[in-house]
Amino acid sequence: MKCVVLAAGEGKRVRPLTYTRPKVMLPIANKPLLEWNLLNAIRAGINDFVFIIGYKGEKIRDYFGDGSKWNVKIRYLNQGKPIGTAHAVSLLKGQVGEFIVMCGDTIFGHEDIKKIAEHENSMGVVNVENPEQYGVVEIQGDKVVKIREKEKFAQSNLINAGIYHFDKDIFGFIEKTGISPRGEYELTDSINLMIKEKKIKWIKLKEWRDVVYPWHLLDINAEMLKSVEKKIDGDVEKGAFIKGEVIVGKGTKILSGSYIEGPVVIGENSKIGPNCYIRPFTSIGNNCRVGNACEVKNSIVMDGSKIPHQNYVGDSIISSDCNLGAGTKIANLRLDKKEISVTLNGEKIKTERRKLGAIIGDNVQTGINAMINPGTIIGNNVFIGPGAIADGEIKPNARIM
Repeated sequence: MKCVVLAAGEGKRVRPLTYTRPKVMLPIANKPLLEWNLLNAIRAGINDFVFIIGYKGEKIRDYFGDGSKWNVKIRYLNQGKPIGTAHAVSLLKGQVGEFIVMCGDTIFGHEDIKKIAEHENSMGVVNVENPEQYGVVEIQGDKVVKIREKEKFAQSNLINAGIYHFDKDIFGFIEKTGISPRGEYELTDSINLMIKEKKIKWIKLKEWRDVVYPWHLLDINAEMLKSVEKKIDGDVEKGAFIKGEVIVGKGTKILSGSYIEGPVVIGENSKIGPNCYIRPFTSIGNNCRVGNACEVKNSIVMDGSKIPHQNYVGDSIISSDCNLGAGTKIANLRLDKKEISVTLNGEKIKTERRKLGAIIGDNVQTGINAMINPGTIIGNNVFIGPGAIADGEIKPNARIM
């Protein structure tokens, strides 16, 4: 059976992290979101994949290739202009019989994928606390009777989880699907047409991890790190201390005085220490640097970024090729200890988090003693000068002095 993975979107609500990569390539415990789905689908017994790509799809091709690294077959279809999930699935017409479709930016458990694979014309559902952000599913017995897309006042907490098992009849309903109020051809509209003529069975999922906003990556990263097992492939100097489940990649050096408290994962060819503190639920990528008198806590640091001198980074996401000047501090807690709100794409959003540092795009540079306030969103190629204070939403290429 083929597994079709929808991976064409940018993910505008996850900016600035998606300015240079598609949403499905955002890292969780040093693996892209899409790789977690691939691994879980393989565990479910699937070995034939089609990735529907679009926005910056070359990054997906470069990373996954033909799938031989995972002993599976992967081929690619380029959606071109992203005009909806129904259009994406329509590219498979005449190429598949029964097949699974899953959203690449939501992590599904392998047992759930297997269960969906066992039931033709089925879809996954899950209960959430914020159903208004999704398609609410109306059910009757074991069948779906309607999907209501992103209603302001949701009638229940049961939502469309984004994983389906179709037969070839779905293509006929896609052909009848009109353009939605959002200007797209949406798969949920096709399913609503299909429901009128064929039974669609709903299946309650046990594992479901969705990324809507950047800070959701921190939650999922922490959850996925709980399952890591200690593996030290790099060099650990005498005087460094590693506690708990920690992964250290090949070519990485842990210098004397470093204290690493797992669960933590550190990629390849990075340099950690001397005399630094890496706290639990932190992921550090390849070719990174964490230096003297630095503390990193519950954060994601992507490839090539440097936190080298007397820095504090808490509850933050730092994209690739950033450099924090000596003494740069990222605050992650308001003085009044209240919930942190952010401004993202010009919209003020409550994060439901009491602790949140900064979301930082690629190639951001800070001068010495720069300060970044809780909930700050910093775009790509931003320069924050010595002693400057960064706050709110900072657009790409800005200069804060």
